[in-house]
Amino acid sequence: FLKLFFTNPSFRFTVVIRSIKYLNKYNFIRLILVLYYRKLKVKYGFQIPAMTSIGHGFVINHFGNIIINQGVVIGSNCTVAQGVTIGKVDRGKLKGNPTIGDRVWIGANSVVVGKITIGNDVLIAPLSYVNFDIPDNAVVMGNPAKIINYNTSAEYIKNIN
Repeated sequence: FLKLFFTNPSFRFTVVIRSIKYLNKYNFIRLILVLYYRKLKVKYGFQIPAMTSIGHGFVINHFGNIIINQGVVIGSNCTVAQGVTIGKVDRGKLKGNPTIGDRVWIGANSVVVGKITIGNDVLIAPLSYVNFDIPDNAVVMGNPAKIINYNTSAEYIKNIN
């Protein structure tokens, strides 16, 4: 655990976020972690609020410019690459934040916005712009995104990880 904590920046960031979330707000250790968290945010380019709802097994493959809104709900065993934005829409029929299911892989420089639901076992290809609901087991790509496959996303995700 210590070796991984000191050698893997994304693991370190995730541990600090989870620790801040679960420690009492009057705890002195939490105060130190909040200061360290602010330093890590600037150093690695992550904008992930500590109170974001993220399931276990969350992986950041490469650090740099990852933005996740506080209202986003992310399931377990999800992977996010560099340059990803998961955000909120402030007006219109998509007003709100995305809900992302379990075992979702989001490729580099992808954007997922609006009050949408991403199903389980979904692969979002790099450079995709997603603003519609995606069913389970789908492979999505493009700008604007299109569903290209419904059956083999789990195989793609196993080969990527």
